[in-house]
Amino acid sequence: MNAKPISRFPVPELKDLPADIRERIEAVQQKTGFVPNVFLALAHRPAEWRAFVAYHDALMEKEPGAGCTLTKAEREMIVVATSGANRCQYCVVAHGAILRIRAKDPLVADQVAINHRKADLSPRQHAMLDFAMKVALESHAVGDADIEALRAQGFTADDAWDIAAIAAFFAMSNRLANVASMRPNDEFYLMGRLPRKG
Repeated sequence: MNAKPISRFPVPELKDLPADIRERIEAVQQKTGFVPNVFLALAHRPAEWRAFVAYHDALMEKEPGAGCTLTKAEREMIVVATSGANRCQYCVVAHGAILRIRAKDPLVADQVAINHRKADLSPRQHAMLDFAMKVALESHAVGDADIEALRAQGFTADDAWDIAAIAAFFAMSNRLANVASMRPNDEFYLMGRLPRKG
């Protein structure tokens, strides 16, 4: 057990949380074998925790279809690239692990976090991340040409919205995690790097 704090703000005990939040965290723990620190670090503000998790799930858990073509792995690429640009250790480490698993690629997360332009990605994914990075770092400069560049790679208007919304949501998340000095779980570092045994 790591003795270092996971946040510079209060971190409640799981047993002390409202039932709905505790049940959601326990479900994640059952699935992954551990409680991601972000769940506890944000839980001292229950109303905000619920809003954060609801918007996260709306953006990140939907399946492609009905005008949206982004895969779950591509959504994680956006998080990793923009979180790297925002220097958010927690989000790069945690979402890098999820990206490795969803993409079934042990190399992609490190490549995307450092410099997506040199990563082994498709032209479509490069265009997606170019747009996401512009939203994350200079959203005031986004124009029609940026949307057209996405359309040229087969992205829909809904995709453009999703890419922008993910970059914007995680810009907020990155800043909260940085201010809180949120510590990534040790478990994240090895996830998806080696094939699963048995």
